[in-house]
Amino acid sequence: MALRPVQVNIKAVDHRAVGRFWAEALGWSACRPGATTYVGPDGGFVWPDPVVVGINTVPVPEPKPDAKNRVHLDLATTSAAHQAELVARLEALGAARVDVGQGDVPWTVLADPEGNEFCVLEPRDVYRDTGPIAAVVVDCADPRAMARFWGAAIDWTVREVTDASAVLRSARDAGPYLEFLRVPGGQAGPGRVHLDLLPYPGDDKEAEVARLRALGAADLDLGQGDVPWTCLVDPEGHEFCVLALS
Repeated sequence: MALRPVQVNIKAVDHRAVGRFWAEALGWSACRPGATTYVGPDGGFVWPDPVVVGINTVPVPEPKPDAKNRVHLDLATTSAAHQAELVARLEALGAARVDVGQGDVPWTVLADPEGNEFCVLEPRDVYRDTGPIAAVVVDCADPRAMARFWGAAIDWTVREVTDASAVLRSARDAGPYLEFLRVPGGQAGPGRVHLDLLPYPGDDKEAEVARLRALGAADLDLGQGDVPWTCLVDPEGHEFCVLALS
């Protein structure tokens, strides 16, 4: 049994506008298969995509609070010129530069039109084959503990673990990385960005959820009511959902 990350879930007051932003930012397409906006590669709606981790923007009534999200995206670039061009294009689309205490760094920190932070990285060889999303990055207190939980929770391979960070990637060496970075301070209240996981065909969702609970996950009640997905938190309180196979 195993689970695979299939999308980054972003809550938004105007999910259509935020979905359009991310589609244009990544050079992908936005579609609305239901009450949300899904962003994935061009070429027609495919879900789940066999390689990339898509983006699903979900409508909520409340605007983002001032607190920094614990989960964000890093975008890949291929040259200094590409990085500068991408930052300029994103700002023209409605992104804004933000200060999250990063200091003097070679990457640029931006926020999407509803304030969700993300980074445009300087060129790095490690991300040369990821596609536009280099990594899904998660702030945490203990990267080693996160590597143990997430390495067992999903079918991605743990590539590197130190006291400062833990790095996972699909065993197929495709798509973005999942990175846990040691960052002081916790989070109060539910976040605006989280991962959605999906079982493989033939696997039992409830058995997968039970397995995650045994690994240290806990149930999360957001007032979601009777829905086909299950909301959980990992041992450090990062929210995630296990979706049902349609």
